[in-house]
Amino acid sequence: MDTMSLNGRAAIVTGAASGIGEAVARRLVALGVRVAGIDRAPSPSASMSCLADLRDAAALAAAMQEAEHAHGDATILVHCAGICPPGSLLETDDATYLDTFDVNVVSIPRLLRLCVPGMQRQGGGSVVLTSSINARFATPTLAAYAASKAAVESLVRSAALELAPLQIRINAIAPASIDTPMLRSSFERESDPAQARERNIGRHPLGRLGTADDVAAMATFLAGDESRWITGTVIPVDGGAAVTRR
Repeated sequence: MDTMSLNGRAAIVTGAASGIGEAVARRLVALGVRVAGIDRAPSPSASMSCLADLRDAAALAAAMQEAEHAHGDATILVHCAGICPPGSLLETDDATYLDTFDVNVVSIPRLLRLCVPGMQRQGGGSVVLTSSINARFATPTLAAYAASKAAVESLVRSAALELAPLQIRINAIAPASIDTPMLRSSFERESDPAQARERNIGRHPLGRLGTADDVAAMATFLAGDESRWITGTVIPVDGGAAVTRR
């Protein structure tokens, strides 16, 4: 990878307090990127932490302004923040659906309205969103989450087309099971967490859970110039799980 293509740039990483977002922030900082981590908790691996809830448009705007004052216009946005409430189609109430879409979907145009002007001033940029393997497979126990990730993939296509004239690229990563606090909490809800973990591992032909660094590596590639001819795509990082859903 041409690491020099990232050195000296400014980036926004949401969900940078833990999991995939933390791994992305850590990797970008190591490559010389000035990273503002946006989360509800401090982002330990980012260059600076900006506290905000993605549901709060005013707080998010203030966080983005703080990042811009410190680092200049960001030409990279990696959006990792999200929520994954459990529940089937019928047992999930309206408030949960609305909240899930607010965090996972509406946050995207909310962030783009704030990021695009700076990217335009710099002649372009790269946006990396986080989808999920569940966007394309029936997921009865995660109805709101799966539906929200399908919406993310639709937005990738629309945004890529609309923003291409500005040389702003939009792509997404669709992970399968990544060993993060969010996934571990889902195992803990089962009667036998260890068995639930092993059963989940068995759904991945490569025989293990993914790591946050596996996803961060792809996010870093999509953020840099080596992917400059890629936009409007959703790239699986799934240990082969999409090859044979089991």
